[in-house]
Amino acid sequence: MRRSPPAFKPLAAALVLLCAVDTAATAQTTAAPQVGSATATADNAILLTVFLRHDQSRPLAELNEQLAKQGFYKAFPPPGIEVVSWNVVMGIGQIITLRLPATRLREINRVLEDTAWGPYRTEFYPTYDYKAVGLGEHEKAR
Repeated sequence: MRRSPPAFKPLAAALVLLCAVDTAATAQTTAAPQVGSATATADNAILLTVFLRHDQSRPLAELNEQLAKQGFYKAFPPPGIEVVSWNVVMGIGQIITLRLPATRLREINRVLEDTAWGPYRTEFYPTYDYKAVGLGEHEKAR
């Protein structure tokens, strides 16, 4: 059996988490929350890093025209979703980090499918805020 390099372990863990979230969502018997109805709180917030890799075979003006036609900036980000950071990375495209309730993950995916596909290829990396824990461990280790 081939073992994954250590660098792939966090990615594998994220994929397992995504599958678990998807399985749990499918197994629910209650209706999904109304779009835009939940807000992020300390007990339900996740961070979602979104890579929007631009199509380098087309000129920027053409990409921007398609984004406008598809309503990207009108729909993204949806109301109530916190934008933690939004950066242009030369040679890649845009990297956006959002804070949102886990129940709205499907909504973000759908907005990007409807408005960003074409000009961008999308990648998603769900994470959680570890800053306070990491800095606390750093202080204890001093």
